[in-house]
Amino acid sequence: MKPVVLAGGSGSRLWPKSRAALPKQFLALTSDQTMLQETLQRLDGSSAAHPIVICNDAHRFLVAEQLRQMGGEHGGIILEPVGRNTAPAIALAALHALQTDDDPVLLVLAADHLIKDSAGFQAAVAKANELAMEGNLVTFGIVPDQAHTGYGYIKGGEAIGVGMKVDEFVEKPDLATAQQYVDSGNYFWNSGMFMFKASVYLDELKKHAPEMYSICEQAIASESKDLDFIRIDPDIFATCPDDSIDYAVMEKTALAAMVPLDAGWSDVGSWSSLWETADNKDENGNVIVGDAILEGVNNSYINAEERLIAVVGLDDVVVVETKDAVMVANKNKVQDIKNVVNKLKAEKRPEFQFHREVFRPWGSYDSIDNGKRFQVKRITVKPGEKLSVQMHHHRAEHWIVVSGTANVTIGEKTQLVTENESVYIPIGDVHALENPGKIPLELIEVQSGAYLGEDDIVRFSDRYGRTESK
Repeated sequence: MKPVVLAGGSGSRLWPKSRAALPKQFLALTSDQTMLQETLQRLDGSSAAHPIVICNDAHRFLVAEQLRQMGGEHGGIILEPVGRNTAPAIALAALHALQTDDDPVLLVLAADHLIKDSAGFQAAVAKANELAMEGNLVTFGIVPDQAHTGYGYIKGGEAIGVGMKVDEFVEKPDLATAQQYVDSGNYFWNSGMFMFKASVYLDELKKHAPEMYSICEQAIASESKDLDFIRIDPDIFATCPDDSIDYAVMEKTALAAMVPLDAGWSDVGSWSSLWETADNKDENGNVIVGDAILEGVNNSYINAEERLIAVVGLDDVVVVETKDAVMVANKNKVQDIKNVVNKLKAEKRPEFQFHREVFRPWGSYDSIDNGKRFQVKRITVKPGEKLSVQMHHHRAEHWIVVSGTANVTIGEKTQLVTENESVYIPIGDVHALENPGKIPLELIEVQSGAYLGEDDIVRFSDRYGRTESK
């Protein structure tokens, strides 16, 4: 059994925590681990092989670092040059898996789901594996505990082995229809998790979406290795149809089967989902994360990252604070947060894409102050890591080391800069920064100049293979 983890979502409904550069699957929202790490840990003790992870090119270093924190073993990190939904992503994984394994059974998982009962999940996976080995395309139907209008539904059919056939997939219903589904006992929430042999999925994709199959086959035929990553042909893949596995294959195939899953599942699609699934509500039904004082507040979700939040006399609200944004919403209107995100994107505001603290493969930087012609950042460089050899056309930089030791190259000169020492990099000078020590390097960077954008970076060499300004 080879897990395939889809880690390409945007999670816009969980703004301001989840952003384009750091979406929810890479955040620790339900435990001390990120949702991607929880997804992989859920397989501990099973017979699963090293997972294939599929992600956006922009998130590749986040995936690699979070896998490294768990031991680093994987069956490949496939980079999608553009998003084309789940059906092509799974096809890429299946084609890649067939290159190294003898037609493995693929367990397709989303990187951003919550499942509280790992033992119950593994029991359902074992049943699904039996059906998959018999040539079925298996999905996991969540046993509903309420009439939910935010999920699609699956209607179960006749029994087949340890599961059942799928009679039909239905779109998200209105409340009355959802209640009828739940009352009937024949309908299950569509989890978006699947299990099947790689060859069976590809055969059905070729039958029902031949253009998609052909393009994916061509795109991965010329795959190349880049550090830990597998790159596919971007020009070919860009022509691929955009479609989900449900529409492209599952709703058309005669091989669709289902295994019920009752293991505390949620897709964590909104802040209200985090409130609903939390086990740590106080006596007034509130969930509090971080530093908060509540007075006369009921059934609310409060998440404080940096500062104290005080809430008085409100019910059914969500309050989320980050270093650079505060979001307040009625708990029953949190789906509309996506409209705020769309406005941020349309106005090209940085809060759409980045947090104030931005993570890079070498460490991170936090923009702590800025003005018309200056910007101040706190930079952290991990031990042994190095920023690219670069120069800037429009800004000079002044680095002050706060902790650790920096190996600084400016032009032809290289020097060690230690705590309480500083160095100046004039406009146009080629330079590099490295941490040669055993502890994190902390420094303050003061930028000054006419233009301070991150795209004012000309790279000459980079150990991470980056050419973009990241």
